[in-house]
Amino acid sequence: MSKDFFNARATIWDKNVAEQDTSKLKAMADRLDIKKGADVLDIGTGTGVFVPYILEKIGSDSKLVCLDFAEEMLKEARMKGFTGNIEYICADIEDNGLPDESFDVAVCYSVFPHFENKPKVIREINRLLRKKGRVFICHTSSRDAINEIHRSLPEVCNHLFPENAETYCMIEDAGFEEIDISDAEDYYLVSARKSG
Repeated sequence: MSKDFFNARATIWDKNVAEQDTSKLKAMADRLDIKKGADVLDIGTGTGVFVPYILEKIGSDSKLVCLDFAEEMLKEARMKGFTGNIEYICADIEDNGLPDESFDVAVCYSVFPHFENKPKVIREINRLLRKKGRVFICHTSSRDAINEIHRSLPEVCNHLFPENAETYCMIEDAGFEEIDISDAEDYYLVSARKSG
């Protein structure tokens, strides 16, 4: 995954690429079982499109860590001036330096297809979650729609969602249970709980 691709588009991302329909973003957030007080890792924060919806769910006493490997995208997120207990970390999820069992929830909004080594990312998420912690992989478009968009762009033409059965096995192999995949017409959501 090329950092340059995302850094070069950071200033125009919200206008040209990001989800514009706030009702779809709110509906997606409502589907996520995130409790008040949960410590959350937002993986692939980008320009922070989903950040306000996570903050609304967790409340002011919780910790939100916004992780992205593209510094220009994180810069855009920071400039939005979100309030709360937020930390921005510029790092790759595959090599992030965060301690084991640091979070109750991990969210991958609008980022999962871009991970080159998806099984490794899922195993890393498992490491970072506390026992019974939840992971949510979500998009405000269907799996097929996302794959179609990516196939049309040379820079990300191989950044695709796997088949649902493959995703299920990948998550199960990483040590998760209660795996649910909702591949709907206008959204995609994978949820799972860390065993233990």
